[in-house]
Amino acid sequence: MARPLSNIMLKGIAGLSAVRSTRTVFGSFSCNGMRYSTTVPSDPDTHEDFRPNNKLESSGMSLKDIVEQDVKDNPVMIYMKGVPDLPQCGFSALAVRVLKQYNIPLSARNILEDPDLKSAVKSFSNWPTFPQIFIKGEFIGGSDIIMNMHQSGELKEKLQDVAANQKSE
Repeated sequence: MARPLSNIMLKGIAGLSAVRSTRTVFGSFSCNGMRYSTTVPSDPDTHEDFRPNNKLESSGMSLKDIVEQDVKDNPVMIYMKGVPDLPQCGFSALAVRVLKQYNIPLSARNILEDPDLKSAVKSFSNWPTFPQIFIKGEFIGGSDIIMNMHQSGELKEKLQDVAANQKSE
């Protein structure tokens, strides 16, 4: 009895127009008598801990300065879709997988969280795609370039002193 009921429910849900829709809606909208919102209201009753915040904006630094500082302060910096433990695209996943083979500290920022950060990184590197990998302050490129460097042995040479510095700390 439970299996046929679940099949009926799944077919019913799949038949709803909202489930099949490929349209993205921003703001407030109504569907089948229900009101939905994709924005967070500025409700004074909402506790500060539960309001969305942007740590980059609250730092007082410009995004350009943040990118410059990230690249300068981190021996290996990757701007990617997602985070190293949970990449959100195959190219980012490939870049992280290659870099993790060298057992080096890997710093990252998720560009999906902030479209302005994404634009700032593109302007900084003058490169349109992601992931973007910087090693010792130098822009290297994306996952394809990292993979080629890995296969040729060039990446091992470039990361040698990064790995050595990590062992001595």
